[in-house]
Amino acid sequence: MTLTPSTAARASLSFQNFLPFRSFLPFLPFLCFLSFLPFLPGCSRAPAPPHPWLGAATSVATPAATGARFPNLATDGQTVVMSWLEPGAGDEFRLSYAEWQREQRWGTPIEVAAGKDWFVNWADFPSVVPAHDGPWSAHWLQQKPGGVYAYDVMTRLSADGGRTWSEPHSPHDDGTATEHGFVSIASLGGRPYGVWLDGRKTLGEGHDHGADNPAGSQGAMTLRGAVLTPAGAIDGSEIDARVCDCCQTDAAVSGAALLVVYRNRSEDETRDIQAARLEHGVWTTPVTVHADGWRIDACPVNGPAVAARGDEVAVAWFTAPDQPRVRLAFSVDGGRTFGPPLEVASGKVVGRVDVVLLQDGRAVVSWLAETANGAVIRAQPFNHAGAADVARDIATSNIARSSGFPQMVQVADGLLFAWTENGSIPAVRTAFAPLH
Repeated sequence: MTLTPSTAARASLSFQNFLPFRSFLPFLPFLCFLSFLPFLPGCSRAPAPPHPWLGAATSVATPAATGARFPNLATDGQTVVMSWLEPGAGDEFRLSYAEWQREQRWGTPIEVAAGKDWFVNWADFPSVVPAHDGPWSAHWLQQKPGGVYAYDVMTRLSADGGRTWSEPHSPHDDGTATEHGFVSIASLGGRPYGVWLDGRKTLGEGHDHGADNPAGSQGAMTLRGAVLTPAGAIDGSEIDARVCDCCQTDAAVSGAALLVVYRNRSEDETRDIQAARLEHGVWTTPVTVHADGWRIDACPVNGPAVAARGDEVAVAWFTAPDQPRVRLAFSVDGGRTFGPPLEVASGKVVGRVDVVLLQDGRAVVSWLAETANGAVIRAQPFNHAGAADVARDIATSNIARSSGFPQMVQVADGLLFAWTENGSIPAVRTAFAPLH
């Protein structure tokens, strides 16, 4: 365009505050570099996304037979095994297990026991427990005449790392046609110790018996324990005279003591989580992990989980005094006392918890949660102050009883999960997720 005198004057005024273009020429390469900086990854102003604490969960094929269900994961800190129930011919069921391999796969399955008179239940499932300082242990439930809920705990031991097993024996000798189950086993000082819910005082009345019994512990489910041997149990004793009828127990070794956690049952039907220690062969008076004050006139079938490293202890549990909740509490003195509970999750949570205590002190809690798209197995790390990172979804599931209780255990460089896929034909599924 042609500048008129007036426009030329305005142009001269407008440019007098700026350097001539040729003055920029020496700085042009540097200015171009500055304009390019925001596009360089290392120079981006946006913060880099945090590194996830847990990698993606990868499915791992299992050697469990078609129709297998109710897996259980157990470790002695060195060896990790998964046991499960699988159907045999006719009404027969088999208890088998496999060992986790360094190559992140399962080894060849080994059968521990089989029978046609077993009590098979979604919440009260068998186990195989390895031990580096003594015999391995296995347990299952055997039906007996007298009622639907008349069954005994049966155990076997292995002195050669699970290859061969002793003759089966029951750790209790009361002979009553009542419930005996919800077993937890841990190796203490080279000897396997088992704890279980024992119904010898219930007279076979079924679940939640004795609710209106004014005699208190008369007719109530009890918690008992004993040392397991190839010839049967020894040094048996009652740990608690009145407990919830059908919630899982759990046990862990804390220092030189055995710590067991379970759901108690008061005379007014308050069912909170308690812990007891076996020290020098004597059980301590149980302590309440936290007084949730959950009063319910039925068994919630939802027990606690415990993990320990020396005096560091973590207990996770489900409760619902006002709404469904998953909680976690730490102890720094081996389970003698517990700190205030941490809220893991609330609202649409089903519970069915597990817990792992990592070497750095974080406790990873897993639980079953409901979502808009169905249920998921979820896991999240916590420290004494609260959540240490975000929750991660491990696998899809559902809240049906036949889906059982998801399991979690730590392996060398990650977390291993196991659960029941309850389709038209049940299946045992496992997944591995690396820890970062």
